[in-house]
Amino acid sequence: MSSRDGREPGWSLSRVSWREWLGLAAGLLAVVALVLPWTRLSASDPEVSAALAELPRADVHRSVWRATFLGWLAPLLVAVAGVSVVLFGQRPALRRDGLPHLWLVAAGVAACATALAWVFLDWQFGEEQRTFLAESGVAVEAAFGRYLGAAAVLVSLVAATLDVRAAVSRGPNRRRAGAR
Repeated sequence: MSSRDGREPGWSLSRVSWREWLGLAAGLLAVVALVLPWTRLSASDPEVSAALAELPRADVHRSVWRATFLGWLAPLLVAVAGVSVVLFGQRPALRRDGLPHLWLVAAGVAACATALAWVFLDWQFGEEQRTFLAESGVAVEAAFGRYLGAAAVLVSLVAATLDVRAAVSRGPNRRRAGAR
C-alpha cells in the first residue's frame, strides 16, 4: 500500500472514479458520433428536394471526415482524453502533476472547436458551392452526429470540471491554504 495517498500500487478497475467513467463514456459517445452523418442538405422547394433525393446519400448526408478540421478535432480530443483519464488517472504522480487540469484543457479546446465548427458549418463546401447552394435554396444543416458529438463534448467538459474540483479539494496545497 502506498503510504502517500492510501492507495495500493497498480491499476484496478474498481478504483476508477465515476468522473473518469463519465469521461470514458463521453469518449465512446464521441467515437460513435464520428461514424454518423454530421451535416445534411435540405430544401423547402419540392423540386430541389426531389433533386437532392436523387443524389448519392454521401453527398446529401456528409460525414465528419468531409467536414472541416474543427469538426473532427473535438470528438477525437474527447475520445483520447476519456481513455487517458481512465488509464492514467490512478497514478498519483500524474494526478498531482495535473492530469485533471490537462483533461479540462482538452475538453475546453474541444468545446471551442465544436462551437467554431457549428458557426462555420457550411465551410466544408467551397465558396462557389456555397453560393450555388444558397441560390438554389439548399440549406446546410446539422445532422444527428453533430448533436451527439456536441453532447459528448459537454459531458466531458462537465466531468473534467468536477474532477478538477475534486483534485483541488483533496490536494496537498489545500492543507497549506487552511493553515494560513
